[in-house]
Amino acid sequence: MTLDLNDPELEFSDLVYAYQSWVMAIINDEKLEGEETLLTEEIAEDALNSMRFLPGEVTSAIETSLARVYDVDADELANLLFPED
Repeated sequence: MTLDLNDPELEFSDLVYAYQSWVMAIINDEKLEGEETLLTEEIAEDALNSMRFLPGEVTSAIETSLARVYDVDADELANLLFPED
Protein backbone atom coordinates (compact mmCIF):
# COMPACT_ATOMS: atom_id res chain seq x y z
CA MET A 1 0.00 0.00 0.00
CA THR A 2 1.63 3.21 -1.11
CA LEU A 3 0.22 6.22 0.68
CA ASP A 4 -1.29 8.82 -1.59
CA LEU A 5 -1.26 11.90 0.59
CA ASN A 6 -3.53 13.69 -1.90
CA ASP A 7 -6.22 11.01 -1.65
CA PRO A 8 -9.31 12.51 0.02
CA GLU A 9 -10.19 9.01 1.27
CA LEU A 10 -6.92 8.76 3.23
CA GLU A 11 -7.72 8.30 6.90
CA PHE A 12 -5.80 8.67 10.14
CA SER A 13 -5.83 4.88 10.50
CA ASP A 14 -3.96 4.57 7.18
CA LEU A 15 -1.17 6.73 8.59
CA VAL A 16 -1.06 4.68 11.79
CA TYR A 17 -0.97 1.45 9.78
CA ALA A 18 1.92 2.70 7.64
CA TYR A 19 3.99 3.67 10.67
CA GLN A 20 3.12 0.48 12.52
CA SER A 21 4.11 -1.63 9.50
CA TRP A 22 7.52 0.05 9.40
CA VAL A 23 8.18 -0.53 13.10
CA MET A 24 7.11 -4.18 12.85
CA ALA A 25 9.28 -4.73 9.77
CA ILE A 26 12.34 -3.33 11.54
CA ILE A 27 11.69 -5.46 14.64
CA ASN A 28 11.28 -8.53 12.44
CA ASP A 29 14.40 -7.89 10.41
CA GLU A 30 16.70 -6.77 13.23
CA LYS A 31 15.50 -8.64 16.32
CA LEU A 32 13.49 -11.67 15.31
CA GLU A 33 15.85 -12.74 12.56
CA GLY A 34 12.99 -13.67 10.28
CA GLU A 35 13.73 -15.82 7.29
CA GLU A 36 12.71 -13.10 4.89
CA THR A 37 13.31 -9.38 5.08
CA LEU A 38 10.07 -7.44 5.52
CA LEU A 39 11.36 -3.88 5.26
CA THR A 40 11.01 -2.45 1.78
CA GLU A 41 11.62 1.01 0.39
CA GLU A 42 7.85 1.40 0.01
CA ILE A 43 7.21 0.63 3.69
CA ALA A 44 9.97 3.03 4.76
CA GLU A 45 8.72 5.79 2.45
CA ASP A 46 5.13 5.41 3.65
CA ALA A 47 6.29 5.55 7.27
CA LEU A 48 8.31 8.71 6.68
CA ASN A 49 5.34 10.33 4.96
CA SER A 50 2.98 9.32 7.73
CA MET A 51 5.32 10.71 10.41
CA ARG A 52 4.78 14.17 8.94
CA PHE A 53 1.12 13.98 9.95
CA LEU A 54 1.13 11.81 13.07
CA PRO A 55 1.57 13.47 16.46
CA GLY A 56 4.63 12.37 18.42
CA GLU A 57 2.38 10.87 21.07
CA VAL A 58 0.91 8.50 18.48
CA THR A 59 4.25 7.34 17.07
CA SER A 60 5.58 6.93 20.60
CA ALA A 61 2.55 4.85 21.60
CA ILE A 62 2.99 2.61 18.55
CA GLU A 63 6.68 2.11 19.32
CA THR A 64 6.04 1.41 23.01
CA SER A 65 3.22 -1.04 22.30
CA LEU A 66 5.15 -2.99 19.71
CA ALA A 67 8.29 -3.05 21.87
CA ARG A 68 6.25 -4.68 24.63
CA VAL A 69 4.54 -7.16 22.31
CA TYR A 70 7.83 -8.28 20.76
CA ASP A 71 9.81 -8.02 24.04
CA VAL A 72 12.25 -5.45 22.70
CA ASP A 73 13.84 -2.84 24.94
CA ALA A 74 12.35 0.58 24.14
CA ASP A 75 15.76 2.27 23.93
CA GLU A 76 17.08 -0.46 21.68
CA LEU A 77 14.04 -0.08 19.42
CA ALA A 78 14.59 3.68 19.23
CA ASN A 79 18.20 3.03 18.11
CA LEU A 80 16.99 0.58 15.47
CA LEU A 81 14.39 3.00 14.14
CA PHE A 82 16.54 6.12 14.22
CA PRO A 83 20.18 5.00 14.21
CA GLU A 84 21.56 8.44 13.32
CA ASP A 85 19.97 10.19 16.31
